[in-house]
Amino acid sequence: MKKLLIYLSAVFMFLFLAACTATDDPEGEAEPEEQETEKTFAEEEENETTEEETALGENVLRLNNGTEPASLDPSIGFDAVSWDPLNNLMEGLTRLDQEHLAGPGAAESWDVSDDGLTYTFHLRENANWSNGDPVVAADFEYAWKYMLNPETASPAAFLGYFIEGAESYNSGEGSEDDVNVTAVDEKTLEVVLEQPTGFFLDLLTNPAFFPINHKIAEADPNWHAEAETFVGNGPFTLEEWKHDEEMLFAKNEHYWDADAVKLNNIHFAMVNDTNTQYQMFEAGELDTASIPPELSDQLIDGDNVFIGPYGGLEFFRFNVEMEPFQNKKIRQAFSYAINRADIAEFVVKTGVEPAYGFINPGYTSPTGEDFRDVNGELVTFDPDQARQLLEEGMAEEGYEELPEITLSYNTSDTNKAVAEALHGMFNEHLGVEVTLENQEWNVFAEAQQALELQLSRSSFINDYNDPVNFLESFITDSYMNRTGFSSPEYDELIAKGKSEVDEEKRWEYLYEAEKMLADEMIAAPLRYYNTVVLEADGVEGILRHPVGYFDLKYAEKK
Repeated sequence: MKKLLIYLSAVFMFLFLAACTATDDPEGEAEPEEQETEKTFAEEEENETTEEETALGENVLRLNNGTEPASLDPSIGFDAVSWDPLNNLMEGLTRLDQEHLAGPGAAESWDVSDDGLTYTFHLRENANWSNGDPVVAADFEYAWKYMLNPETASPAAFLGYFIEGAESYNSGEGSEDDVNVTAVDEKTLEVVLEQPTGFFLDLLTNPAFFPINHKIAEADPNWHAEAETFVGNGPFTLEEWKHDEEMLFAKNEHYWDADAVKLNNIHFAMVNDTNTQYQMFEAGELDTASIPPELSDQLIDGDNVFIGPYGGLEFFRFNVEMEPFQNKKIRQAFSYAINRADIAEFVVKTGVEPAYGFINPGYTSPTGEDFRDVNGELVTFDPDQARQLLEEGMAEEGYEELPEITLSYNTSDTNKAVAEALHGMFNEHLGVEVTLENQEWNVFAEAQQALELQLSRSSFINDYNDPVNFLESFITDSYMNRTGFSSPEYDELIAKGKSEVDEEKRWEYLYEAEKMLADEMIAAPLRYYNTVVLEADGVEGILRHPVGYFDLKYAEKK
């Protein structure tokens, strides 16, 4: 332990106020672009703040989006830095309410057939787009089929596979006509599922299922790229967008529930440096900020700190098609050599919890138990077992020494700190020297998807509120697999974990699937995410949903 503390002290010497909350770097499973902003909002706008505040008036909320959204096309912007803006500019058939449950959104009601396969949604008569056009059922049919179109290459398309004909169309084996989504009339949408899906209404709150004004999109395919052409149906409109610098939202007077919206404007900065954004918060230029790890002990118990759940996991993927990680015992050895508690407490900080399984706490089973409590600790820290497994695995492969190993991570101070800690643990507990490799997000993501990385960092933020969401990532040929792992047995468990109508039995399949993941050790979990945010005096009503995005519909700045 003494060695570790000395080592960690050295790590902290080079850290530059690392980011620490999941809003800064989780995937969903597509990670925000962790680019460096060359000019900060504070530097460029220091002299304009007073004038801008006067122009905007009162009740303006100032937030930091970190970086430029990947896209405000809901089928493409499948990451945290796109989800937060999208969830406030647009609205799906259902919307997460103040209890984080799926409630009415653009649809005021719906009917479900007795067999659980057919959903008929009734859109609100007063649901309108920000340009005054009515929101019609054809806007949802267009958006969902656009997402599933193979040419769109939407990273979120897999979420639509619960719909009849969706997977075959997206895979190129079927046609658009096979997708069983139909605008019955202007305000009625009918959807037929492949099998009963109890969490379907929750799934529809994900931004991937937001509508697109089909008339606007047909006239201008790039409608989502600029403020002047963007059309949404949510509580706010996109007033200004200076790319890579800032966004300004205004209250959407055409929104069906505009009377509930209290904010006049929302200003989003784009500052991808924890030190800078914290200084901006201290100077009154931001109304919320994350806590730098170095200040965690000092600030974490303050009255102005919001701490809440944020469903997701940081983990490292093993490429099973690349030596030496084709060997299960060697994968297990590396995982057992990780002291997750020390990483959570000394590296990431801010109250995050070490992950001894893949499914984060917070999922309540049909019997009223938490998934995590039922399946227990599946992955632990055991250096003795790690050394034994490494020795056995090397013997099985005929290795006298391991092939060179490179641990890859995408740009972030926190990611660098975690990688440095793992480097030290592998050296101390296994006697293995790994090479650390940092890559910018776009390069990193492509290399990971192409199975070009041996051992690489990942994060997952829940897309919807069911444990199968993470577990389905590792079925054969999944876009999110990125390990080379393939198991018919595992695929079958996940298929049953989606389709079984007996909920208790369905969860039993999911428990078994997680245990199989832990045994195969194709990924090593590190820590669960949480939300730790500093909030300025007078900020109220921000809904921070555990699935990975926040809702500003009820927020206000007093």
